[in-house]
Amino acid sequence: MTDCGFTPTSARAAPEDVEVISGYRPGLIARITEMHALYYARTSGFGQRFESVVAAGLAEFCDRLGNPTNEIWAAMGGNEILGSVAIDGEDMGPGVAHLRWFIVDDALRGSGSGKRLLSAALAFADAKGFAETHLWTFSGLHAARHLYETRGFALAEERPGAQWGNEVLEQRYVRPRP
Repeated sequence: MTDCGFTPTSARAAPEDVEVISGYRPGLIARITEMHALYYARTSGFGQRFESVVAAGLAEFCDRLGNPTNEIWAAMGGNEILGSVAIDGEDMGPGVAHLRWFIVDDALRGSGSGKRLLSAALAFADAKGFAETHLWTFSGLHAARHLYETRGFALAEERPGAQWGNEVLEQRYVRPRP
């Protein structure tokens, strides 16, 4: 369901030095979980429940990376993971790609790194022949919403939900294959 952010705590690579790389690498699950946990604790008040759900879901997904309809990308600054996105081609049924774990480090916001991650994921979904790509997020993530809408996603569903520890207005966006 979640989508963007992290406050930098150390020196980071310059945006022009960031490379988008596909596939698992050591530390990926921990770093993506950390970025989500810290960002959403700060911006939405999410706590342990949210972090546990992200970690468990991401770990389970990484066990399925051998399936050719699943892939994960990291925005790498040297050896540091500064962003991520994944396409899960199995969990939403036939013909539907699920865009998941899209997040970028605060130091990269506005640099184009998020756009590059999203472009890689959508190119993969299109190349694999998915009829649609879906994502779950929640109301209030305006920069992410704008980015999704510029890539052809449209809001398809809204509902209140508290699975993350605090009640939010969950939103499902859908992008048909162009």
